[in-house]
Amino acid sequence: MKTVQSDNVIEMLHITKEFPGIIANDDITLQLRRGEVHALLGENGAGKSTLMSVLFGLYQPEKGIIKKNGQEVKINDPNDATALGIGMVHQHFKLIEVFTVLDNIILGAETTKMGFLQKKEARKKVEALSEKYGLKVDLDAKVEDITVGMQQRVEILKMLYRDNEILIFDEPTAVLTPQEIDELLITMRAFADEGKSILFISHKLNEIMQVADRVTVLRKGKYIGTVETKDTDKQSLSNMMVGRPVQLEVVKDEAKPTGTVLHVENLTVPSATHKRNAVNGVSFDVRAGEIVCIAGIDGNGQSELVYGLTGLEKSSGGTVTLCGKDISHATIRQRGENMSHIPEDRHKHGLILDFTLEQNMVLQRFQEPQFQHFGFINAPAVREYSDRLIEQYDVRSGQGSITTARSMSGGNQQKAIIARELDRDKPLIMAVQPTRGLDVGAIEYIHGQLVAARDAGHAVLLVSLELDEVMSLSDRILVMYEGEIVGELNPKETNVQELGLYMAGAKRQTGKEAKGA
Repeated sequence: MKTVQSDNVIEMLHITKEFPGIIANDDITLQLRRGEVHALLGENGAGKSTLMSVLFGLYQPEKGIIKKNGQEVKINDPNDATALGIGMVHQHFKLIEVFTVLDNIILGAETTKMGFLQKKEARKKVEALSEKYGLKVDLDAKVEDITVGMQQRVEILKMLYRDNEILIFDEPTAVLTPQEIDELLITMRAFADEGKSILFISHKLNEIMQVADRVTVLRKGKYIGTVETKDTDKQSLSNMMVGRPVQLEVVKDEAKPTGTVLHVENLTVPSATHKRNAVNGVSFDVRAGEIVCIAGIDGNGQSELVYGLTGLEKSSGGTVTLCGKDISHATIRQRGENMSHIPEDRHKHGLILDFTLEQNMVLQRFQEPQFQHFGFINAPAVREYSDRLIEQYDVRSGQGSITTARSMSGGNQQKAIIARELDRDKPLIMAVQPTRGLDVGAIEYIHGQLVAARDAGHAVLLVSLELDEVMSLSDRILVMYEGEIVGELNPKETNVQELGLYMAGAKRQTGKEAKGA
C-alpha cells in the first residue's frame, strides 16, 4: 500500500539554524510534494530565506535532517544541492555582470570535449529551453546591459540547464513589472504541471492565491502551519503570518493640499544606454499635503526622473524648484536639506552594506550637533537614536544597532531605510518602490506612515510599479510612458484597466491635461 511519505519529494524535518543573537529557524518541518507549487509565507526576517538556504547547502543546520524521496541526504554546499536536482533563484541575483547571458547560464556546468568548451551544444540546449518555456533572452548580451526581468529569466534558465527538478524561487516577483509577474506565474505553473516541484517564497498574497497549491507559514523563526490554498483566503493567511488582523486596504481621509513644494518644469535627463532622452520635457507639481504617484511600466524613465530630481544624474534641461528655491544645479547634499529619498535600489543607493545598522541610520545626519561633538561622533547619541528607530519601525536584526546591514534580510534593510528617511522630517518625501520586498504587516505600517506624513503637511512623491499601491495610496496619478507624462488621473475616477492603457502607451492626454499641474 502506498504511503503518504512517498508523495514527498523533499522533507525538511525539525530544522534549527542559529546566528549570533537569533534563532532564524526553530524546529521547522516542511514537506514538498512532487509536482506542486508550495508557497513559503512569513514576515520579513521570519526565516524563509534561511530555510531555503539550508536546503540549497548555503547554510548547515544545527539540528534536523533533510530527506529526498524518503532517503536522508547531506547537503554540504550548492554543488551537492545541484547533484540532487535542487536549484535556486535568489532574491538578489547571483550573476556576473560582465559575462554574457550564455556564459552565466553554463558557468559551473560547462560541457567540454578533450578539455575544450562545447559552447555550440550549450547554446542549442539553452535555445531549446528558452523556446519551450517562453523565456526569451539575448544569449550574447552582457548581463549588465539587460533589464532586471531579463536577469531573472537568466537565473531560471540556469536552473533548467542543470536539469533541476526542485526549483526554489526566493521573492522572485519583488523586482518585476505586473506583466513580468503574470508571465512568471504562468511559467511556474507549467513547471509544476510537468512534474517539477516548486518552493515559492513570497509576501504577496495575491500571487500565492493565484499559483500555489499549499502554503506553509513561518513567524519569527517558528512553524505556524500548512494550509491548502483552496481552503483559505488572503485575510486568514495575513493573520497567520503576522499574528493579528491586518488592514489590507489603505485608510485615509481626503487630501487637503496647500502650497507647492516641488515644481518641475520641462525636465530632461539623458539616457545612459540609449541615444534618446530617458526623461523628455517633464513638468509637474507636488503640493504639501498630497501624495502624487508616478506610475508606469518599469523602464519608461521613472528611475532617471528620480535621479534627475535627487542629483544622482545630471539633467540636460529644465528646472527643479524645491521649497521656492531653484535646485537644478545643486549638489546631492544641498538637495537633501529639504528632501528625503527612499531609493529604488537599497543596496546601491540606500545602505553601506558593511556598516552597522546604527551607522546607516545617521548617514545623512552625523554632522548634526546632537550626533557629534567637536568633529567626533557622539556614539551614545547615535546608539540611542538607532535603537529608537529600530523599535518604532520593527527592524529585525540579530544584534540590534550593531548588526552589519549586509547580514539582514532584504525586507528589514528596506525598513531601516524607510525609518531613517521618514524620521528626517523633510518637506518632500520621495518614496521609490517603498514597500518592495515587505510583508503585509510592514506594508500596512509604511502606508500608514506615508499617509500620516501627508496629513502632517509633507509633499509625497511616490514611484511605484504595484498597481494596487498606486490606486490605493495616491491622491493624483501621473503616468509615464517613454520618458513623458502621458496622463494625469484621479484614482477615484479611474480603474486599473484605464491606467494600464496609459502605461502601455495606448492612451494619452494632450496639452495641458497631461502637465500634472
